[in-house]
Amino acid sequence: MDYTVDITVTEKRGKGECFHNHKVGDILHIGDGKLCPWAAAAILPFATALRFGGTMPWKEKDADTVELCCPDPDSLVIFKLTRKPKG
Repeated sequence: MDYTVDITVTEKRGKGECFHNHKVGDILHIGDGKLCPWAAAAILPFATALRFGGTMPWKEKDADTVELCCPDPDSLVIFKLTRKPKG
């Protein structure tokens, strides 16, 4: 089964400014042109796994979500990926 994956900005940490100006509450998708390319590179493997029914080995509960962050150490943006069945 294929899924869609929503990418929600849940938190910002650090002293710097987000290069791509993501705000808490933003909902993004891979390929929508709104997601920072650096964050997309970090998120893509996990979003792809979720999209095609995969799970993360450390997620014993709630296998439909995973939280990740961008690679900017001065201004971490935390993203929550949530999969939903297509259709």
